[in-house]
Amino acid sequence: MEPRDIPQLSNLPNPPKQLFFIGHPKKQLFENCVAIVGSRQITEYGKRVIEMLIPKLVFEKKTIVSGFMRGADQYVHRTTIENGGKTIAVLGWGIDTVLSPEDKKLADAIVSHDGILMSEWQTQRPTLWTFPVRNRIVAALSNDIYIIEAGVKSGSLITANWAIKLKRKLYAVPGPITSRVSEGTNHLIVNGLASMWLGNTIQQEKSTDPLVQLISNEPLTIDQIARKLNKPIAEIGASLSLLQLSGIIIERTGVYYKK
Repeated sequence: MEPRDIPQLSNLPNPPKQLFFIGHPKKQLFENCVAIVGSRQITEYGKRVIEMLIPKLVFEKKTIVSGFMRGADQYVHRTTIENGGKTIAVLGWGIDTVLSPEDKKLADAIVSHDGILMSEWQTQRPTLWTFPVRNRIVAALSNDIYIIEAGVKSGSLITANWAIKLKRKLYAVPGPITSRVSEGTNHLIVNGLASMWLGNTIQQEKSTDPLVQLISNEPLTIDQIARKLNKPIAEIGASLSLLQLSGIIIERTGVYYKK
């Protein structure tokens, strides 16, 4: 498959001159793409958001695009596969680069589930400049781009800037103001550069969510919730953050209430 066979890439001022693939690129794979990118330092909050977002997109027959980096990108690829979806990994290095055993395992899973790995280089080593160049392809392939978590100087914001230049629909997930990896997404929202994504399924799930049911009976601290649900505090904190942002619960002096 040549770059000219993927019409979205023609929107770029500097489209790739050639493409290399692992797997079997089919035109249908590129017809309805959505990109999901985030921080390499993914948090439990970021994982929870990805787990909420991807099943909906897979149900809508979207192809999920990300960048195959450790952290959010690889979590996106894995979660897509776990939900029966197809995913495209756009590499920031040459297609012939030898992968670590862990990365090779993920690459094999992507291909075995009808996805692909792709690069505009055959033998290029990963360097500081190859990743920003790669990000333009991630954005160009996709109709919608979701930024899950991003620092103020991050590759995810480079992808966001390309989304804006290419007039793609850009979504950002708000995060805690105390989190460095939410500074970039919060900045996109505050400056009107991205639409805020709060998780359309939260409102539908709130009546059956054990956490919401628990604090409906009595206000509790995060430690009390974690003990009663027998779950790690990090996982509970991620869920509480999402529920707060969606207006379902409120927190006062460390105690959580159902709104």
